[in-house]
Amino acid sequence: MPIKRPLTLCIIYDPPRILLGMKKRGFGAGRWNGFGGKLKEGETIESAAKREIFEETGITAHDIEKRGVIEFEFSPQSGQKNAGILEVHVFQVRGFTGTPEESEEMKPQWFSVDEIPYDTMWPDDIHWLPLFLAGKRFKGRFLFGEHDTILAHQLEETNVLP
Repeated sequence: MPIKRPLTLCIIYDPPRILLGMKKRGFGAGRWNGFGGKLKEGETIESAAKREIFEETGITAHDIEKRGVIEFEFSPQSGQKNAGILEVHVFQVRGFTGTPEESEEMKPQWFSVDEIPYDTMWPDDIHWLPLFLAGKRFKGRFLFGEHDTILAHQLEETNVLP
């Protein structure tokens, strides 16, 4: 059984705009995404989310709410070695202080929700981000193959999140 690795993904949503970051290095480089990453030893999911937002944007999140959990798995053909299953906890950031600034890892930019750059994001985002923007809670699973093609997925609204 593959190992599940918990990660955070935070979307700063201030209707009618959303803050995304252009990933500058590492996994997902060259794509617009939310902010987040790995947990450090002893960290809770929520504290990791807040830390990652600060490290990647310079803003301090005050009000975050878990909105989804998505598992990502990569087939052997995907080229992602030892990825295991990425268990991504998706948060909405409602309140923050500071001004988003570029970091070594991310270049933040505000987008109107009508102009979200789905064509330069992970291909799963177009499936779950509309649920997020509609205020729904969700859980799902995506299996990726070569060239980040979605081989299979399931996604559902839920009131219960792990």
